[in-house]
Amino acid sequence: MRIRPTLATVTAVALLAAAQAPGPAAAAPPSRACSPHVRIDGYGDGLDKTAFDGSYVGNLSALAADTDGTVAALSDRSRLFALDVRRGPTAARPVRARALADERGGAVDAEALAVDRDGTRLVASETEPSVRRYARDGTLLGRLPVPGALRPAPAGRALPNQTFEGLTLRPGGRSLLAAMEGPLAGDGRTVRFQTWERSRTGPGAPEFRLGRQYGYPVDPGLGVSEVTEAGDGRLLVLERGFTPGTGNTVRLYVADARGASDTSGVETLPGGPGTRPVRKRLLADLGECPSLGAPAKQPQTNPLLDNIEGLAVLGRARGGRLRLLLVSDDNESVRQTTRLYALTARLP
Repeated sequence: MRIRPTLATVTAVALLAAAQAPGPAAAAPPSRACSPHVRIDGYGDGLDKTAFDGSYVGNLSALAADTDGTVAALSDRSRLFALDVRRGPTAARPVRARALADERGGAVDAEALAVDRDGTRLVASETEPSVRRYARDGTLLGRLPVPGALRPAPAGRALPNQTFEGLTLRPGGRSLLAAMEGPLAGDGRTVRFQTWERSRTGPGAPEFRLGRQYGYPVDPGLGVSEVTEAGDGRLLVLERGFTPGTGNTVRLYVADARGASDTSGVETLPGGPGTRPVRKRLLADLGECPSLGAPAKQPQTNPLLDNIEGLAVLGRARGGRLRLLLVSDDNESVRQTTRLYALTARLP
């Protein structure tokens, strides 16, 4: 006699089959990849159009990791802020502000920043151009020599507002590198990286002497807005441009000056057949990053973008990726935003 399955047995079999049957796949989290090498982890606009300790928090042109765990943020209006970014870009807040001045007590068009191991600030201005040393409290300590050719015409061959935009200390702190924003007259699309070598370390004012100079090929229509040490002898370079009605272009490169020719004695670049430029490789066009719903105050092909000028390496994330913090300069304009960006990058 055939045994008929009970209702309970039928129900159990049906439930088991339903559980084993393939169903619709769970929705994958949205990608935050900007490229195979870079991802964006977040952004924050909380500093935009704010004030701290009587100073406007904006016009931010450079970032550098400080010795006390904060991030030094340089305003081109003669202010240096300390930012607490431990909770990410959305919760960034100023905790200190210092005024900077030149030798006569005047304002400094500060565009680039490096922090030495003893907390000394090295600040580059694109007006003269110059590199000055300041104590943590803002006291002026000295000034480095600058080649005459890097000065704006007629004293030199630089275009106005196209001089020092990036500054970084190399591994070990014995060498300092500054990046010109644009080429000298006659240099085509090659900008100059100038170095200084430290001849004395330890207590007291260190002495820097002029070192080698390198040629860096910049993309058409772009200029160098920042350069910082990657930690392995290579450099991270931000190239930036702006097209009215279209918006900003911002590209992040890894560059290697090792093996590049010294161009300090080369009249015009790219130089002869034996002149080797700095090698570079694209990590990401930041216009390819997901927008994360960011708003834009003027036309942008990607509303996430703005006038990005500052870049700092804050350490390493899981897997050895570099933790990067970027900032945009709002120029105190209602059409631009002071925006912080958190990225991670894997160097090839």
